[in-house]
Amino acid sequence: MSILVNKESKVIVQGITGSEGTFHAAQMLEYGTSIVGGVTPGKGGTKAVEGKVDVYNSVEEARKNTKANVSIIFVPPPFAAEAIIEASEAGIELVVCISEGIPIRDMVIVKKIINQNKTRLIGPNCPGVITVDECKLGIMPGFICKKGDIGVVSKSGTLTYEAIGQLVDAGLGQTTAVGIGGDPIIGTSMIEILNLFEKDESTKGIVMIGEIGGQMENEAAQWAKENVTKPIVGFIAGQTAPEGRRMGHAGAIVSGGDDTAEAKMKIMAECGIGVCESVAEIGKKMKEALKKGEIN
Repeated sequence: MSILVNKESKVIVQGITGSEGTFHAAQMLEYGTSIVGGVTPGKGGTKAVEGKVDVYNSVEEARKNTKANVSIIFVPPPFAAEAIIEASEAGIELVVCISEGIPIRDMVIVKKIINQNKTRLIGPNCPGVITVDECKLGIMPGFICKKGDIGVVSKSGTLTYEAIGQLVDAGLGQTTAVGIGGDPIIGTSMIEILNLFEKDESTKGIVMIGEIGGQMENEAAQWAKENVTKPIVGFIAGQTAPEGRRMGHAGAIVSGGDDTAEAKMKIMAECGIGVCESVAEIGKKMKEALKKGEIN
């Protein structure tokens, strides 16, 4: 089992004829993802990715012809919000948006519409989702993953890859890895992903990677204490970041309260999560947690 996507997922790529869309669509196809079509307005009727994928003018047209239930978006930031809304209005169940730099006011509108349509959005400004050996959506390198029973949820793209690498080095594989994105407004929260992993019978442990800024990690830790029965190992990026300065992601800015790395790590530990001082500890700590059946 897995969460969000599997080998049965039928995927369309919005922005498939752009350089990013073409490159990553080819990578996803090579991994085994079932890409059934692409969307670029004005280029309907053509083919993309060396003639392997039919291109449609709209998501509605693509869905009608392919029965797609998932869309991944490689569209420039000024047009990405509109692309998400188009996918949602067309009835796509899961939308993954890689685009970075979507204006917050655009995301406020997006959030309202996708909630009304009950569309699941991952991102924006994220590396995507990978269910190992079944479906790769986004820019995560598939070759670093190994099939197993650990779920990964992360706000940081590159640290997602590092966490996977540490797990594999410790002999642990993954069910699904989800990069939820680091923007102030994203489609799916850590709590929602933790809930999906808790319900997934194949997932035996969870790695949760957060960042400075905001309250998402604190809320997720407190929710997990009451609702998650599986061991969780956590890491917070930005431990040396100064207060009041944005670091990397648009959402990673510390106001000086309990959104610092130190404060978040303390809350996570109090909630029974095995906190790693360094990302290099993730694999070892997860292995120990699984052996014990709990985090001490």
